[in-house]
Amino acid sequence: MFGLSELVIILVVVIAVLAARKLPELARSAGKSARILKAEARAAQEQRPPGGEGRHAG
Repeated sequence: MFGLSELVIILVVVIAVLAARKLPELARSAGKSARILKAEARAAQEQRPPGGEGRHAG
């Protein structure tokens, strides 16, 4: 009958076909999340005091 690899390929194709309508929305959401994360990281860097505090010499 079918081997494991063939079943996995069929499953991936079925999921891709069923999820094709949601892909633009998911991509938009991922882009928005990335922009928010980048802005928060930039804000955290600006708040950190200069001088390398937080590093400990070991």
